[in-house]
Amino acid sequence: MDSTVTLSGTRAAGSAALAGPLAVPAAAASFGYTDDGADYVVDTGAALVFKVSKTTGDLTSLVHRGVEYQGYGGKNSHIESGLGSSTVRISQSGATILVSVTHGTLKHYYAARSGENNVYLWTHKADASVSATRYILRVGAGLFLNDEPDSYTYTTSTVEASDVFAEPDGQTRSKHYSRLRVMDYDHVGWASGGVGLWMVRSNHEKASGGPFYRSLLRHQSADGGGLYEILYYGQNQTEEQRFGLQGPYVIAFTDGGAPSSALFSRNLTTPWADSLGISGYVGASGRGRVAGVGITGRDPAYPYTVGLANSAAQYWGPARASDGWFSIAGVLPGTYTLTVHKSELAVYSTQVTVSAGATTTLNSIAVPSSNDPSNARAVWRVNDWTGTPSGFKNADLMTYAHPSDVRAAPWTGNVVIGSGSETSSFPCYLWKDVNSGLLVYFRLTAAQAAAAHTLRIGVTTAYANGRPQVVVNDTWTSPVPSPPAQPTTRSLTNGSYRGNNHTFTYSVPASAWLTDTGRYNVLRINVVSGSGAAAYLSAGTAIDALDLLD
Repeated sequence: MDSTVTLSGTRAAGSAALAGPLAVPAAAASFGYTDDGADYVVDTGAALVFKVSKTTGDLTSLVHRGVEYQGYGGKNSHIESGLGSSTVRISQSGATILVSVTHGTLKHYYAARSGENNVYLWTHKADASVSATRYILRVGAGLFLNDEPDSYTYTTSTVEASDVFAEPDGQTRSKHYSRLRVMDYDHVGWASGGVGLWMVRSNHEKASGGPFYRSLLRHQSADGGGLYEILYYGQNQTEEQRFGLQGPYVIAFTDGGAPSSALFSRNLTTPWADSLGISGYVGASGRGRVAGVGITGRDPAYPYTVGLANSAAQYWGPARASDGWFSIAGVLPGTYTLTVHKSELAVYSTQVTVSAGATTTLNSIAVPSSNDPSNARAVWRVNDWTGTPSGFKNADLMTYAHPSDVRAAPWTGNVVIGSGSETSSFPCYLWKDVNSGLLVYFRLTAAQAAAAHTLRIGVTTAYANGRPQVVVNDTWTSPVPSPPAQPTTRSLTNGSYRGNNHTFTYSVPASAWLTDTGRYNVLRINVVSGSGAAAYLSAGTAIDALDLLD
């Protein structure tokens, strides 16, 4: 059976996607619900009938055009691994049916609209007393075929832990390998035989990690597949967990096409949900907007993203390439840190206050030249400063493969400045147990060798406190730098380089350089740490850029 896979539709946090094939008008003569004793049975009046357990709030059945899509391995679809005993109620108000699930302080909702092939979901997590980090839609085996690198197949060959696997050809698979950042997709799912099944994400205003965060999206294995909406994910997390309402996120059936973006009003609101009594729900009238007339001092070679964040919520939006104009709507009232990112590198920040029903308009933002490390004069530079390892050896592959993958170029090998291949030959990651001691060869003029210089090494994240210590010409060794704050979980092996960008600086004295201009100076980069395990789980770090300042 042929099958297609779609992960697409970039949008800012706070925007929404849906409509088109999501909301095909249909006679709704059968719209309504029944009680079969164990479940509430909801008929949308279109081609979708679903069931919700009256005791657990699990989604126990998802039938579209007479075909059951729910379930693999005897498991239901649900919050986390299932809430267990819960209070479940159902009500109908005009063209909307709402199923409300209460489990301790957590509230979860399913909604159906007359004539639509969609299930709308919201989850309100008030505190840490209930584990609710995801909703997983479990899809039966054989309905959709997929062997994309961001999915996985169980094999007997486990590369790492119990969630990274090796195929017989040496390629690696894991549910962690999503390729995409949150800002890169609207929906994930599959299409085959004239049917598309999608998970349309929420705006993630109560999630954590910002626009560049990567987490689980979907997986496939022999017994079925899963589509995720991640509410909070601890892997390689840079922020504390936020609490409150997340949604709507949507389980959507189409005629095979991808969901479009016309159904919802922007952001976390949709008018028909305003009066449903969903816990934590704030309608459009209770939200504001931030707009900027432009951003100067940008590097036109890179996209810029503007983010808003405080302890309660997060949002983001793209800056227009021509002038840096941006607009972020649907923002909850409050004071936020506004951050301007060149690619993924923060180059400017300020505070903004948002009020309900109002637009906070900002004058043109001027990014100071000194805020972008790329603007500093350098004797030499390897890669540009973007807050990512993009351009380095194996960088693209590492968002959807394990470092041991057969497709990875050798992690070892030295670098020669002036060769023209400095960046492509420099590995994106360095580990204490794998390629520590990398050598960088470069020449200096007599005037350059007569002066002290500052060496900078930018990193995007680290594992087990791995950080670079440098040796110049085997005569001068830098002090061991203190480790910056970084996520404590796996990162370099589960598809993410995103952490807290940090720049290490080393003041190299003139006495360290060779005075013979015909000879190469040699920079050795060691990874140091007393933590970590072995091989690719030894202490390591992801590299953004490095340069020797003039």
